[in-house]
Amino acid sequence: VSRLSVHPRLGPRDSIFPGNPELYRAVDTNATCSPYLRECVMAMEDCCDEAYEAQELIRQGTYDLPRMTKVLDSERVFLLVDEGTVRRYKADLTDEIEPQINELLSRAEKGLQVLLKRESILQAKALQSRPSSRATANTAGMSKIDVRRLQMLARQRQKLEEEAAQLQAEV
Repeated sequence: VSRLSVHPRLGPRDSIFPGNPELYRAVDTNATCSPYLRECVMAMEDCCDEAYEAQELIRQGTYDLPRMTKVLDSERVFLLVDEGTVRRYKADLTDEIEPQINELLSRAEKGLQVLLKRESILQAKALQSRPSSRATANTAGMSKIDVRRLQMLARQRQKLEEEAAQLQAEV
C-alpha cells in the first residue's frame, strides 16, 4: 500500500476540466483506460514513497549539520608523537634553559646576601641610636618652647623608628 493511497489528502487530484466530469465520460461510453495506467500510477506512488523515505533519511543525517560544521571548523591540529621524541625535546630544552636558570638562582642568592647584610647594618644602627636617644632630658630648667620642641622631636624619632621597623620587615 503506497503512502499516497493511505492518506486521502495526498490522493489523486481533482480534474482540471471545469464542470461536471460525467459530461466528458458520456461522450464516449466505450472508452476504457489503458490496463497499464493503473500500474503506472502504482509505480509513481512507489517512486514518491521512495523519494519521501530518502528525504527523511537525509533529514535525519543532516539535521545536526550546523553544529557539526562548527565543531569541524576548529583550527587546532593535534599531532601524536612517540615517547622517545618527547624525551629528546625535553632534554634539548633542559640543556638550553638550565644554564640561564642557574645564573638567575646565583643572582638571587647574591642579592639575598646583600639584603641580609644591609638588614644587619640597619639593626646595628638602630640599636646604637636607641640608648642615646632614649635618655630622658631634664626639663626643669627649660622654657615651654624648648619642652614642646623636645616633645615634637621625640614624636618624629618614634615615627622614624616605626618606619625603620617596617623597612626591616620588608627586607
